Amino acid sequence: MRVLIVKTSSLGDVIHTLPAVSDAGRALPGVRFDWVVEEAFAEIPAWHPGIDRVLPVAWRRWRRRPWRAWRRGEWRAFRRGLRQVGYAKVIDAQGLLKSAWLARQARGPRCGLARDAAREPLAAWFYPEAHSIARGQHAITRVRQLFAACLGYEAPRTAPDYGLDRRRFTGPRPESPYMVFLHGTTWPTKHWPEAYWRELAGLAGGAGYRVCLPWGNEAERFRAERIARDTAGAEVLPRLDLAGMAGLVSGARAVVAVDTGLGHLSAALRVPCVTLYGATAPGLTGTLGEGQVHLCSDLACSPCLRRRCSYTGTARVTPACYAALPPARVWRAVEQTLSPGGG
Repeated sequence: MRVLIVKTSSLGDVIHTLPAVSDAGRALPGVRFDWVVEEAFAEIPAWHPGIDRVLPVAWRRWRRRPWRAWRRGEWRAFRRGLRQVGYAKVIDAQGLLKSAWLARQARGPRCGLARDAAREPLAAWFYPEAHSIARGQHAITRVRQLFAACLGYEAPRTAPDYGLDRRRFTGPRPESPYMVFLHGTTWPTKHWPEAYWRELAGLAGGAGYRVCLPWGNEAERFRAERIARDTAGAEVLPRLDLAGMAGLVSGARAVVAVDTGLGHLSAALRVPCVTLYGATAPGLTGTLGEGQVHLCSDLACSPCLRRRCSYTGTARVTPACYAALPPARVWRAVEQTLSPGGG
């Protein structure tokens, strides 16, 4: 039985889909999957042993320069590759119009989320088979239930199994015990203050840990350099691809992260992680798994789910919601994940 998954983005959403692949492999011996995914995240599905073929799609790039993509024949080549195989099921695990349209290009019966469950209800019109998966559950739980409904088995209620083996990620990493600080994120309101990162790096260094500061763009590199400045044991890394990041995270004693897609790697690789939530909340999309700790602001307007802070009161830091998450509190949580039975 061969099944196609359409889950193109984002980084966290792609990682959230891995446990459903593990579930299906246990429930249906012999089932194999192909996966349509945005080219930037094409490394991730291939890490799971249940995935045979990864079909990268350049939707984001094509949308910016559609005529260029058409002239180069990129869309035709993608569609030709997609239609080489006939599928027993095509599962749109995203619930968007773009993912539903991509699923329609494949050969095989399509299924996805019903109107009352999809992020974009109109997407349900593309599915001959649509399932109502209750909202208000974690995204991982919802995808696991969708796969079970589409493929005809009972959804497990066990802890999620991402299917990744930490031993396969063997990239360069520090020899001494180290921690990874994932300081980069997209929304300004999700950035933990740089002064806090520097103080936390000092606490980690004082406890005998090196602090690794990865980055994904120039703004993040500059921030990493400012955090590491005059902080013994803090190291700004060279730019890493996703496999390199997985190798780095897999060898860490602990990770500290803001609300960012890379934070979900820690859950997938069973590495303790303390994630900081201010403008957002972990309930529906937070890291989920062994050793995952969520620290949330208690400010009255948090979580605001806004990219810009509208707080007008007096605050010691910006964004104001992070005043409730000072470095000393975060370090206590990190120490707890490192202790026997912690996390």
